[in-house]
This record gives sequence, structure tokens and C-alpha cells, in this order.
Amino acid sequence: MKFSVNEHGYYGEFGGAYIPEMLHPNVEELQEKYLDIIYDESFQKEFQNLLQDYAGRETPLYHAKRLSEKYGVPVYLKREDLCHTGAHKVNNTIGQILLAQRLGKKRIIAETGAGQHGVATATVCALKGLECIVYMGEKDIERQAPNVARMKMLGATVVPATSGSKTLKDATNEAIRDWINNPVDTHYIIGSVVGPHPYPDMVARFQSVISKEIKEQLKEKIGTELPSHVIACVGGGSNAAGAFYHFLDDEQVQLVAVEAAGCGINSGMSAATTQLGKPGILHGSKSYVMQTEDGQVVEPHSISAGLDYPGIGPLHAHLYKTGRGTFLSATDKEALEAAFELAKLEGIIPALESSHALYGLNKLQFKKGDVVVVCLSGRGDKDMATYMKAMDTNKI
Repeated sequence: MKFSVNEHGYYGEFGGAYIPEMLHPNVEELQEKYLDIIYDESFQKEFQNLLQDYAGRETPLYHAKRLSEKYGVPVYLKREDLCHTGAHKVNNTIGQILLAQRLGKKRIIAETGAGQHGVATATVCALKGLECIVYMGEKDIERQAPNVARMKMLGATVVPATSGSKTLKDATNEAIRDWINNPVDTHYIIGSVVGPHPYPDMVARFQSVISKEIKEQLKEKIGTELPSHVIACVGGGSNAAGAFYHFLDDEQVQLVAVEAAGCGINSGMSAATTQLGKPGILHGSKSYVMQTEDGQVVEPHSISAGLDYPGIGPLHAHLYKTGRGTFLSATDKEALEAAFELAKLEGIIPALESSHALYGLNKLQFKKGDVVVVCLSGRGDKDMATYMKAMDTNKI
């Protein structure tokens, strides 16, 4: 498979493990053991049971009839918003908590932006009785208060990141610092397909259940496994990696990633990494990174905390560079429009992250016979304050 990771953790020229010397033992242990552990029969049995009985899989593939009428093409929504905890994030945290247990780790750390990954991590730590520390940007703590409350209720300690832009990038920095200081008993559950190898590959494998189900469900509904388009939002890109995974080598399927354009690509307040970034190193891997001429990371901006990241996973960088993936972007305003459209047409309130993917429907040219799948990565409960503000200020 030409889009798979190689033995050194690279997708084409992107990936690898660019880490401080002090992190080598932690990362090396994962690199050596992760595949043997996750494909062990007892691991797979427990993982599949928890996905089914705890996370609520398989999630529906819903034919959105009114949305389909509007865009003149059958549109199916992969309902990851119906997973336990409200997003796809729990697929990965279940997998990683089982891995951590088999490695003998007693303490779990995580970073979170929108809070969905933090909630999913706190959830599985409660399930397995492990200590949980979640790092979250101070700005994100303010705008995602319900998720912070959920994490605390689940027994997690939420630690604010107060440096830089006080968002996801800074929370990730703090989590890496913690891991360096606690190498023996701590497992770092990274929430996206970013970070040093093997994280991008490991997270993609846990999330690949999304595309596995899409294939099976489409076959049942329309007699073919292959849609013409799969659309997903991309910040770091774990839901997109999961939605694309089993289609990577089916080149007749167009893989469409929608990034956050914020206030506009060239506004200085954006998170559209492929449009604004260049190759660089961020959080342990080589990918596209938004950076200044001298290599300083540029602060990203998005209305959605989960897409507010100045990089992109190395798999997505490879898909972009090779042209296998189509990369679009949606502004804050466009994402809000898409959210209200789905709510009014289908009675589903999406997360702001997923709303970016939905707006991708406006930017594509469809032809007769096309079948579109949109990964609805999360639900909108956590974003109600933003939606209420948009209604109050008549922005919608």
C-alpha cells in the first residue's frame, strides 16, 4: 500500500520521530511493541467488545434525504456524533488505554483542544481505574466549559496551558514536558494522527473502524463499497484518517479534507495548514507547519477548538503532496452556515469541527451517479455557546 507508513514511520517524506533524547525510551518501547500488542487476539477481542458494547458501534450511515435534495447527489452521514462521549475520539482512547495497560502504565496524560479527546480519555481512565491528567489551553478551557466539567466529573485533573496562544499547540507542549519527566509509569494518549512515530499510524489504525464500517454499510445500502467522495474535516486529522483509511488505495474514491480557514486564508487568523504551511517539524514529526520565515510556529485561529492547530498529520501531508487528497477550507462563517443548515434540514446539530466538512459540499462539483459520504465526527452540544452567540448577533 503506497499510502501506508514505512518501517521508519514515514509517509513519503513526512513523519518520523523527532524527539528529545529523554523521550527515546518511551517512544522506542511503543515502536517496538504496538503492532504485536494491538493485533494480539486477546487485545482485539477486548477492543471490539468495548467498541460495540461501550462506545456504541457500529455507528449509523445515515442517508440525509433533505441534504441530498439540496446538493443533487446522495449524501450519507457517518454518525460518529452518536458514539459514547459524542465524537469519534473514543475509538482511539479505548485502543490506547488497552495498550497502556498491557505496557504496565498506571498514569495517563493527554492533550485536548475542543475537549472531546480529553473527555474520551477521562472516560476510559474511569472505566479502567487509571489516573488521568489532561492538558488544555486556557483559552479552550473558557470556550469549552461543558467538556471541562465532564472531565472533572469523570475524575480527571485538568491542567491549563498558559503559554503561547493558550490553545491545543500549547497543551501538547505541556503534555510532552510531563511525559519527559515521567517516563516509566506514564502513557501519553495523543488524540490525533500527529506526534512522533508510531502515534500517527497507531491512531489511524484505531480510527480505521470508521471506513471499515462505511464500506460494509454502503455495500448493504446501495450494493457497492465505494462512494465517489469521502469528506472529513482536518485539524490534526484523526477522523479523516479513519474515514479515509480503507479507501486509500481505491483511487476512484476522492478523499476530501476540509481545513479551517478561520477569518479567511490570508487574514492572519486561519488554520489552513496546507495553504499556509511549509515542511517543518512540530510535536515530533515532519509535516506541513504554519511557520514564519525563521521557523517560528504561527498561531492558528479557528472558531472550532478542535481544528485550531498549526500543523497537520503526516499521512495528510503525504496525501496533499501526492495529490491523492483534495484539500479545501471553510471559514468560521461558512462552518456556522453549514451547522445551521444541517440542524434545519436534518434535525442534527453537528460539532463545529464537523460543520467544516459539511461546508465542503458547497465547494465540490458533483456528477450523476456520485455518492458522497461525510464523516460527522462529533455532535454540537459542546458548541452551543458559540451557536447561541451567532444567533444573538444575527450572524446566521
